[in-house]
Amino acid sequence: MAKPFHFNLERVLDIREQFEERAKMEMAKAVAAVYAQEREVNRLVNEKEAREASIAQNPNLTQGELWLWQSYRRRLGEDIQAARVRFEELVEVRERCRRTLVTRSKDKKLLEKLKSNKANRHALEENLAEQKENDELASMHHQPPAL
Repeated sequence: MAKPFHFNLERVLDIREQFEERAKMEMAKAVAAVYAQEREVNRLVNEKEAREASIAQNPNLTQGELWLWQSYRRRLGEDIQAARVRFEELVEVRERCRRTLVTRSKDKKLLEKLKSNKANRHALEENLAEQKENDELASMHHQPPAL
């Protein structure tokens, strides 16, 4: 009767699978954060362009309105710059998450390959042992007649 296959590193494989899943979740969060920040940068740029277009159509601004507009435009520019810096930081985080995910996936695949190889070797050894046992039984039952 064949012994069932038991992989000694099954617990390690389970842990590596958990690490990979965690890395996938972190990657998804990082991707979502990058997209959200990209939308925020675009929103700020569009708002600035829209405000500039509306000011350009109204050349009769008072000195107070002009001062307010310049302050607002400067602040929008600072917000855009800060949003772009944050976007670049999030892109770096996303890249770090990607590298971590690749590493964790490779680690898991390595153990899966080892498990597969050991399972194949176990199956082969079990088949050889069974074949040897069958050959011994067959040779005992079919002995040539004595002369």
